[in-house]
Amino acid sequence: MRMVLPGGLDRSKLVLPILLLAAAVYVPVAVLLIPEGSPFALSVHSAGLFGKYLCYALLALALDLVWGYCGILSLGHGAFFALGGYAMGMYLMRQIGPRGVYGHPVLPDFMVFLNWQELPWYWYGFNHFPFAALMVLLVPGLLAFAFGWFAFRSRVTGVYLSIITQALTFALLLAFFRNDMGFGGNNGLTDFKEILGFELQAPGTRAALFAATALALALCYLLAAWVVSSKAGKVMTALRDAESRVRFLGYDVERYKLFAWTLSAMMAGLAGALYVPQVGIINPGEFAPAASIEAVIWVAVGGRGTLTGAVIGAVMVNFGKSWFTSAMPEFWLFALGGLFVLVTLYLPRGVLGLVSDLWSRAESHRRRRPDDVPQASP
Repeated sequence: MRMVLPGGLDRSKLVLPILLLAAAVYVPVAVLLIPEGSPFALSVHSAGLFGKYLCYALLALALDLVWGYCGILSLGHGAFFALGGYAMGMYLMRQIGPRGVYGHPVLPDFMVFLNWQELPWYWYGFNHFPFAALMVLLVPGLLAFAFGWFAFRSRVTGVYLSIITQALTFALLLAFFRNDMGFGGNNGLTDFKEILGFELQAPGTRAALFAATALALALCYLLAAWVVSSKAGKVMTALRDAESRVRFLGYDVERYKLFAWTLSAMMAGLAGALYVPQVGIINPGEFAPAASIEAVIWVAVGGRGTLTGAVIGAVMVNFGKSWFTSAMPEFWLFALGGLFVLVTLYLPRGVLGLVSDLWSRAESHRRRRPDDVPQASP
């Protein structure tokens, strides 16, 4: 029998957050306190790599919220991820100050190089972390709200909506490549020095960034699980399966879609903000449509409409990518495409669905097995 928490959450949904909380404690200890020779120790590089995987997992979780539960296949979620990353990158650039190559106390190095005379108005406020943190959520959220308002009210659905989302991220890619946009052009934002007054490359800072990412993923997972288990989540699942019927019953379908779409975009922006200080750069390449398509593959591999599967798929695929790109870099794209084809044909419910099926079969076989009953003596 399933155990349900007072808020409607299935108790099984607590497994992943508990594992993430344990990782948030263990990894900093393994990096900072356990000696290097110990098998339980972790390097700073490994902590950064695992932190990057968790950022991708948060992006996959955001995508699964709209694709798995609303039926909205977004091919442009990388745009929200990149916007959150640029908001954090702007804060980190403002923290450099006169320590840049050109030593300008206000202007970032790329602006000095391009002969900018003053800081653009949209950079104001990014020298304060609370303002930057607000923009990390607000900028992707407002863009998603405006886009969703027009798209959903126009009843654009299916492949047409997917193509429009891809066009959105491609348009932003072209815009951010321009030097006159004031975001570093092709090179983007990099050469960060510190965050919240702490040296960015220090082992303690790297470990803290991993812990913050694990905690953010755990909280966003619980939020998404609460949403999909609520009454609004039931309506979202219903409109995914039969939108016209839900509309006929009198529900405001556009409002539910817009809520899930905006929340998902804000979660993707948070993932991008956590990603940038751990990798040390943000450039227009993050807007590339291929990056958004990769996120779709993560969700499909892990299991669409499960939340947990999206997290597992993102970690699995990116771990494989790290291995392939170092051992056989020329075969990675072929492996990724082949993986997507295999999952589509043979694992429509993803890895988590396969595990669930195998577990159900084992349980069914165990229940059908006759008990050993002692035979009665004649």
